[in-house]
Amino acid sequence: MGLRAAGAACLVALMAGCGPLPAPVDGAASPGLVNVGDARAAAMRYHDSGAYDRDLVRVAEAARRWVEERAGQVARPTLVLDIDETSLSNWPVMKADDFGYFRTGACDSLPAGPCGYLAWESRAEAAALPGTLTLVNAAQRHGVAVFFVSGRGEAERAATADNLTHAGYRGWAGLYLRGPGTPTASAADYKAPVRAAIEARGYTIIANMGDQPSDLAGGHAERTFLLPNPFYRIN
Repeated sequence: MGLRAAGAACLVALMAGCGPLPAPVDGAASPGLVNVGDARAAAMRYHDSGAYDRDLVRVAEAARRWVEERAGQVARPTLVLDIDETSLSNWPVMKADDFGYFRTGACDSLPAGPCGYLAWESRAEAAALPGTLTLVNAAQRHGVAVFFVSGRGEAERAATADNLTHAGYRGWAGLYLRGPGTPTASAADYKAPVRAAIEARGYTIIANMGDQPSDLAGGHAERTFLLPNPFYRIN
């Protein structure tokens, strides 16, 4: 029964105890909009429930199976990895900053915020993500070269290399970081040419794994693997 028909019925039966008509709701949000508070709560639940780690491992395991299958079939097989939320976890600072982004500023009050990302990255304390270190170790056992391609700046090279090593990543073939004064409209506009340069050195990129679609766009990889990341987006 529609609202108009229901109203007519209630008027007829008012003395029989029909209650007041429901008030129409005005001002609903446009379709497709997500309440930011609800999204934050959902992201926290996803991480804290263990579902995030399980999904990370699931994708990394799919990549591992492919790498192990393909490694012996091509010349100079190669695995390319993003760093942040692919190889290293920034969860302590994401949580401290309530999913905000502060590029500069101190990071000396964890687990409380605010925490500036440059200061956090200089600490070289980020942990390896579940599944990715297992993937790297398996790839290297099968003779696969590992390259890291990150949007971090060249000025962070020493801290980034130290963090990768401390997190357990060793024996990698190369670390590509952004040089000064090299902005691009999309991370893909920087990362795809880097992969092309790796191929030009004679490597075959059998797998490319990242947490952002822009990590994977632009080709120059036989297969791509997208890790979940509901916490931020890099175009």
